[in-house]
Amino acid sequence: MAGIAHQGKAVFGLDIGTRSIVGTVGYRTKDRFVVMAQKMKEHETRAMLDGQIHDIKKVGDTIIAVKEALEQDIGFPLTEVCIAAAGRVLRTVTTHVDHDFPEERVVLEEDVYALSAMGVEQAYEEFQSGNDTDMKFYCVGYSVIRYYMNHYPIGNPEEHKAGSIGADMIVTFLPEDVVDGLYKAVEHAGLQVANLTLEPIAAIQVAIPEKFRMLNIALVDVGAGTSDISITRDGAIVSYGMIPVAGDSLTEEIARHCLVDFNTAEQIKRSLGDALKATTGKKTGKGGIVYTDIMGLEQTISAEELSALLAPLIENMTIPVAECIKELNGDKSVSAVFVVGGGGKIPGYTESLSEKLDIVKERVALRGGEVMGFVDFPDYVEKDSMLVTPVGICLSFYEQNNNFAFVTFNNERIKVYDNGNLSVVDAAMQAEFPNEDLFPKRGPALNYTVEGKARIKRGDLGEAAVITVNGETADINTAIKANDLISVAPSTAGASASLDIRSLPEFHQSITVIVNEKKVTLPKFAQVNGSLQSGYYEIQDGDAIEMLNFYTVAQILEFMDILLPEDTPFAVNHVAAGRNTPVYENFSLDWGEKALVFYTQQAETDSVENTDEEDYLAEGEDIVEEEVIAEKEEIAEAAEKPAPHDISVIVNGSPVRMSGKSSYVYVDVFDYIDFDLSKPHGSSVYTGLNGEKAEYLREIKDGDVFEIYWNP
Repeated sequence: MAGIAHQGKAVFGLDIGTRSIVGTVGYRTKDRFVVMAQKMKEHETRAMLDGQIHDIKKVGDTIIAVKEALEQDIGFPLTEVCIAAAGRVLRTVTTHVDHDFPEERVVLEEDVYALSAMGVEQAYEEFQSGNDTDMKFYCVGYSVIRYYMNHYPIGNPEEHKAGSIGADMIVTFLPEDVVDGLYKAVEHAGLQVANLTLEPIAAIQVAIPEKFRMLNIALVDVGAGTSDISITRDGAIVSYGMIPVAGDSLTEEIARHCLVDFNTAEQIKRSLGDALKATTGKKTGKGGIVYTDIMGLEQTISAEELSALLAPLIENMTIPVAECIKELNGDKSVSAVFVVGGGGKIPGYTESLSEKLDIVKERVALRGGEVMGFVDFPDYVEKDSMLVTPVGICLSFYEQNNNFAFVTFNNERIKVYDNGNLSVVDAAMQAEFPNEDLFPKRGPALNYTVEGKARIKRGDLGEAAVITVNGETADINTAIKANDLISVAPSTAGASASLDIRSLPEFHQSITVIVNEKKVTLPKFAQVNGSLQSGYYEIQDGDAIEMLNFYTVAQILEFMDILLPEDTPFAVNHVAAGRNTPVYENFSLDWGEKALVFYTQQAETDSVENTDEEDYLAEGEDIVEEEVIAEKEEIAEAAEKPAPHDISVIVNGSPVRMSGKSSYVYVDVFDYIDFDLSKPHGSSVYTGLNGEKAEYLREIKDGDVFEIYWNP
């Protein structure tokens, strides 16, 4: 601010109260605070009620008047200001935060500040998680209850050597409308906010010095619209509270009783103290206060009558304050109470509060000039309890700089809490930009089962959000500052997960069967939701997939592109079979003349059922003996076969290497090429070998040239 820049130390503070605005400009030396100028102006109308601004323009006009009067006294312009908010709808969060260093080192001032900032961020996240209202809240101040060094309590870790530091903190929050009203009124006066704090935090800076905070003391700042409360214990400020009842409730009762306007009633109230002490005075008759009612008639009310009128209201003011103090202090009274603010000056207030707290009346007292011995005021300023908070607002600037910063996020002006380490993600959170729109999103996943076991394939990742800050490419961690222009285009979702049958590991498994004494390797079929599908079938969400471990006779014929008459006999494992008979791994399939042998044997076996049992058994033994001999011949034949070896062939102009077998037939090449026989693309398949048409079971050798395509 220009004021702070002047001589490098001036601070401008505004106490924007319900009845009046007090402006203070001063600077802090080593152990004193020097007030360069101070001005006060009352609101001309009731533009504020209960600590909240109701007419921004009128409050802004009053701020202008105070600002201009101060500038005339100090001789330089004021552009930035420190302000405080009353505790209306105050919420507090108590939190603990730790920060570990990579290695043990000396704790610096910036480390302590960063720790406080971390605590504020953490408290805000905790508060938001439990905020069940539609209102936005902002942090308006915090206090450190206790510091820790290497996890042990310490008064101040700065300059100590440590591996970690921590803090217990109490962080306060107020609704957006309260904070926004203050900011807009200040902006109306051409000022920017340099620091925002809470009124009880400001008041305690002056009223209860650190040397007294070891004691269990309550501070009550009684204003016109609110009574703000804070509690100290064990060397720290431990809690804050607010009661929306204060001095204006007394003024309103006087206005009704005396039939006067609000301002006249306020003057009558302020005269009560002097009237009780004096018998004569400028505005008092003997023992009374003279005023003019709304009818224009001069009236007099005695100090005794006014005191009796206000006594029940004062009791009604102090009952909720005492209850709040006890609640904040663990359901027990405090040792002493300091009262500041104009509302607490009304005769009888401290006595009533002491009764409600059940402590001796001498321990509930107004705090004014006696607590401001370290403050140097201009000669025209009289030290008073009403000045405690205005001075404290200025001092809060030195203790904590918890400003708000305004930025433009996607063409919308928003306010973010400036913890000294703002980034794009902070602005996005405050703007309620969906978190999922910052990071790449996956496309829909694919859920399916294989052999009854659940599987999932995740969708592809999309593109991250496209972020710019002041037109420059940025990311979510890019640092931002006040008045930055931030643009965030939402991230995109990737493609949906896709997968076809042939991509499954199980699909590469095969079934080997013996067809007319030749080995044929068949790819497994997939059954999807009860229907057969090829390897090119695209799996759908929820599909139930099973890999069949058999072929029917008809499917083998179709795979081998063999057409046989309907009356062709078949045998599977030397047993008569039909076209729908399943053929499993290592089963044999025969047809034609060889199959007829098995058909005959089956017929003869069937006829044996009608002959002598012994003949039947002998016949069966002969058949078994023949099968054993046949199996021995097959084993001998297999023993004579050469060892497995690799061959290289050319298929449709591309080299293909085949491996794992001792001999190869034409149909084996389909295991190595992308050619789907189950989905016809023509009338038939042309199978060429070295320039000639070849059958599926024709033996092939190294260097052979294949041509395979669909005939039209």
